[in-house]
Amino acid sequence: MDMSELKYLQREAAAFKRRGVADATRALIRARTQDAMMTYDEQTIDSTGAFLVGQLERLDQTLNEPLVEYTWSRDIDIRTDVSPADEIASFTNSAFAMSGGINPNGLNWISNEGNALAGPSVDIGKTPQPMRLWGAEVKYTVPELVKSQQLGMPIDSQKVEAMNLKRQMDIDQLVYIGDPMLSFGGLINSTGLVGGVSNVQNGAGGVPQWTNKTPDEILKDCNDILTAAWAASGWKVMPNRLLLPPAQYGSIATRKISEAGNTSILTYVLENNISKQSGTPLTILPLKWLIGMGAGGTPGQLGTVDRMVAYSKDRKYVQYPMTDIQRTPLEYRSLFQITTYWCRLGQVEFRYGVTLAYRDGI
Repeated sequence: MDMSELKYLQREAAAFKRRGVADATRALIRARTQDAMMTYDEQTIDSTGAFLVGQLERLDQTLNEPLVEYTWSRDIDIRTDVSPADEIASFTNSAFAMSGGINPNGLNWISNEGNALAGPSVDIGKTPQPMRLWGAEVKYTVPELVKSQQLGMPIDSQKVEAMNLKRQMDIDQLVYIGDPMLSFGGLINSTGLVGGVSNVQNGAGGVPQWTNKTPDEILKDCNDILTAAWAASGWKVMPNRLLLPPAQYGSIATRKISEAGNTSILTYVLENNISKQSGTPLTILPLKWLIGMGAGGTPGQLGTVDRMVAYSKDRKYVQYPMTDIQRTPLEYRSLFQITTYWCRLGQVEFRYGVTLAYRDGI
């Protein structure tokens, strides 16, 4: 580096510092190309998408957002009658009772002269759950906005997209596992509200994991959890959805039922499960939140105790209360433009929790 280059960098660093750039040193990190030409690191003004581009550099202006997946809207229905003014979302469950007649079989036969007749009684219980405020502040300076628009990368829309992405990620967590800090669970880890929680049985190989089980043993595990949820509901509701950890889903989707066959275990299970045979088509889907979610496992940790979940995806049995996102009017504060986005998010409502079942150790 010659003296002219050094003086130039010093002047630029001082200019960035005057403009309020927090880390002028980092902003001026240099990298030398093979032909000894200098270019600035992409951290220069990356918050507005401004980069120094050389004559022989082709910048692809496609915005590659963070690699994120959320599937909550796939697996649960939304309760839409709640409003931003509601602090609690509640629902009721009714219990009916009626005594039988005096005859031994309990049927309500009456005589022509009877004047003491049995009648039904009703008990209605209410389940209230809080609707908590969720919010985020989106702000940017007018110079940032002008520069980003000049570059064709408007920072206002990008920050709104980032805020909405975080909201979707938060809802994804709340739907599936709730918030451990606030002591409530979600669709796959509720305690005391589901029809049954137990471990799958060992296969002929002496272990419960599906990697060491035959297609018939895997089918038996699936039918066991479906039957458990069906039985817990008093044989009234047959599950129509089965969620599996990604590794197990990938395994049965690619393994064939035999060396001579051309059918995967997944297809075999979909065609021969008890739900399908009873007239209720079963949907089997992968879910990352099930990794390590079993009793004794470490959530998100591969190689621990995984869980599968069977339930009925129907608003009548399970749903999630939430409101649409709202925004405050745009506020101008010095060079900043500020908007607050907010909504209310509830907890998964297990209207009939007995229609769900968990099985661990697969």
